[in-house]
Amino acid sequence: MSKTPSNPKGTRDFLPSNLSKRNYILDVIKKNFLLFGFLEIETPALEKNSTLLGKYGNEGDRLIFKILNSGEKVKKANISAFQANNLSEFTNSISEKGLRYDLTVPLARFVAQHQNDLIFPFKRFQIQNVWRADRPQHGRFQEFTQCDADIIGTNSILQEIELIKLYDTIFSELGFNDIIFKINHRGILNALANYIGVVDKLTDFISIIDKIDKIGLNKVIDELNEIIDRSSVSKLTSLLGKENISIKKLKILFIESIEGVKAIEEINTIMEFISENNCINNEIEFDLTLARGLNYYTGTIIEVTSKSNNAIGSLGGGGRYDDLTSFFNLKNMSGVGISFGLDRIFLQMEEQKMFPEHLDNNFDIIVINFGISYIKKLYPLIDSLRKDGKKIDIYPDEVKLNKQFSYANKHNVNYAIIMGENEFKKNQVIIKNMIDGSQSNYSIEEVNSELF
Repeated sequence: MSKTPSNPKGTRDFLPSNLSKRNYILDVIKKNFLLFGFLEIETPALEKNSTLLGKYGNEGDRLIFKILNSGEKVKKANISAFQANNLSEFTNSISEKGLRYDLTVPLARFVAQHQNDLIFPFKRFQIQNVWRADRPQHGRFQEFTQCDADIIGTNSILQEIELIKLYDTIFSELGFNDIIFKINHRGILNALANYIGVVDKLTDFISIIDKIDKIGLNKVIDELNEIIDRSSVSKLTSLLGKENISIKKLKILFIESIEGVKAIEEINTIMEFISENNCINNEIEFDLTLARGLNYYTGTIIEVTSKSNNAIGSLGGGGRYDDLTSFFNLKNMSGVGISFGLDRIFLQMEEQKMFPEHLDNNFDIIVINFGISYIKKLYPLIDSLRKDGKKIDIYPDEVKLNKQFSYANKHNVNYAIIMGENEFKKNQVIIKNMIDGSQSNYSIEEVNSELF
């Protein structure tokens, strides 16, 4: 007995009804990327392992899908490493490439490789799939689409402000009115680590802090107790226990940290600019616990959440990375960027019925088929309406009307064009409103896109 076909775990098929809604989101995102001056690029799904590894932290590196070498190259497998349980070395011997984990590291490689062909500051956007060997769950997949916008080659804090404005513009157009933009700064987190005395374990500290929204404060404390002394943990919890700790108080606490003070000033600049210009529709707040665990962030970090659906997780995020291109021998090239969580945005819009109703219409008009001679006579009209932007489907077979109307109803079609024997003789058509059932006769010359 054959098994029921299925797709790989963590991946999905998209039905036409779902894809029309995804494309609606993508159209809004892409339109605004262009309005804000970003240029589109594409990079390959495959990257060299040397490009990908070492950029995402230990946890991120483990989630990279590696591609098995093909042909004769497989013979170079390091069997002794496998027998010694050195899986990392063994894997490296049979894999030179991997599926991209995100779009930011490939961007850094792209900029370094094509630096002589680009105009800096370079503003790019990219909408492509990425892959992560993560545990699939609600709103989290192993293959998903990222929508990124980045600016490379400037340290200006204005870019962070512009990216928050871009976020706000897109989410507002999509119908979100309960968004919170959370911001923090890696310099503040570094100063915090110094304040509690865990600078030597900074990477682990940030990685654990980053989990606070997922596992809660108590479990974060439990994990911290395993790697740092209890006095440091106590100092941290005392600070985190104070809700909405102000920037001013932090500046006093971190007064001896040059990096911390500079970071606080940058956050202040962003907050004051947005407040004084009243330039966003949604809320923005400083969040001391926001860490975003990726190793390459060095400055401002941003995360987008929804007040009405916290369970779905982040709807987007990003931040500044000062020298990511240095991995590829291009020094002093600061970048900052944001990404949209397309799948989570889709899920929330679907759950809260935020999509426009017209997206349920697969096409605008169905042409009823009474035979090839009838379609031949109608074809100039069909061609003209399509040129006017009307989506038209011709039923392919000459079958009973009920079957053709049923097909149209299943596709949520608004109108039908009907030419039977009588209409054929009179050079007329019937235009039937499929929603209310009304219909009217018109000469073919009278029919235009305004009737639909």
